[in-house]
Amino acid sequence: MSTGSRTVASRLPDLVGAAHVLQDPAQLSFYEIDGVRPGAAVRPGSREEIAEVVKFAAAENLAVIASGARTKLGIGLPPRRYDIALDMTRLDRVIAYDPADLTLAVEAGHSLHKLMGVLGDHRQFLPLFVPYFSRTTIGGTIASGVDSPLRQFYGTARDYVLGMEYVTGEGVLAKTGGRVVKNVSGYDLHKVMIGALGTLGVIVSVNFKTFPALVATRGFVAMFENLERAIEMRERVGKSALTPLTMEILSPRVAELFSSEAAGRISSGTMAPDVISAKHWAFSSGYAGNEKVLARYESDFRGMAERLGAFHVTVLDENTRPPAFSRKREFIPIALASSPATTILKISVQPARMKEMLTETIRAAEGNSLPWAALARGLGIIYMVLLPGDRSEESRGRVVKATEQILAAGAKLDANATIPWAPSEWKTALKVWGLERGDFAQMQRVKKVFDPQGIMAPGRFVGGI
Repeated sequence: MSTGSRTVASRLPDLVGAAHVLQDPAQLSFYEIDGVRPGAAVRPGSREEIAEVVKFAAAENLAVIASGARTKLGIGLPPRRYDIALDMTRLDRVIAYDPADLTLAVEAGHSLHKLMGVLGDHRQFLPLFVPYFSRTTIGGTIASGVDSPLRQFYGTARDYVLGMEYVTGEGVLAKTGGRVVKNVSGYDLHKVMIGALGTLGVIVSVNFKTFPALVATRGFVAMFENLERAIEMRERVGKSALTPLTMEILSPRVAELFSSEAAGRISSGTMAPDVISAKHWAFSSGYAGNEKVLARYESDFRGMAERLGAFHVTVLDENTRPPAFSRKREFIPIALASSPATTILKISVQPARMKEMLTETIRAAEGNSLPWAALARGLGIIYMVLLPGDRSEESRGRVVKATEQILAAGAKLDANATIPWAPSEWKTALKVWGLERGDFAQMQRVKKVFDPQGIMAPGRFVGGI
């Protein structure tokens, strides 16, 4: 810790109990972020204890970073300071659940996977099928802002988070939004917390709108000779009467990643080997409905794909769809395990410009002799994965050059591009949060309101906020 370490060490047990304070270096290594280790970790058991820890940290000018299962701490920049790791996993209760009203309130440390089981007992679910699904917590999912393949139909968490309870950088326990779908009191301040990586405060609990479970689902995959045909398939499905739950375009190398040993460890089930090809582009789409509806979808999908020259169409049923969906969901961790220096760009672009953006990213990767893979969601979210063979200075230089070319191309196409995942030691050379933003001054003002002393995850977010 930066100042008064003995005083700090003696005070933390008073706030959360001695059994919930960790100071052993071996234990603290689990909370490291990009090689930066905290001076202590605390495991509060209530919102009041969280508020007291943050209030104490503010008084002592100590930097605090909250985490749950620690699956997404690699996102963002290294922290400038990191004194106290706030482990949220003891806050794991379902506070309130009204199945009839489709509303839920749950603490931030609750396991997302276990929560789906609770909802499943009432034939409901949340569309948060995000990477690291079996391990991640609610708070980490919301704070990181990661998306799901179901974004195509259900949107992102911003569309179904109704409210939130959080602790500000001054240790103040605050609420925003509500627990009902039609709530007009106050502003939706919780939306600025989504994806802010804990730099505005500590998420304590989240209120959600839940959704009825899907009756039956089916997946369709069509393989094409090139990107252009896959893009055209996406456009035709998008303009049709079909209402897909998911839509993705997968580059040929994705087949290699999905069939790897790493994919087998990370993703459940065994994916059939002929679903996608290492030589062709694939268009994937998923639907829900009764058998009559699904039969209509299959007929229409096959017809569109065949008219575009698809040489192979696969139908994924209730048995074969889950392993394929699981791999799409876990694309990020699979990619991270597939190279010693995996670097991943996330690009948001208008769907009409996806072809141009993908073409530019491919040109940048291949022009710098970098293996690559891409997964693009139908709504215009592109995950471009660069897979250098090592972490040498030479590889770093090629990655830096390729990412700068991609960011520049994105700017010309009105796209927003960031680099959420990269080797820790490369981050200072990369534009992790993309090019300079016109709204950065406004972001600084928001930060000042929520965290006036700058103790919440300092340095991790846009512009080093």
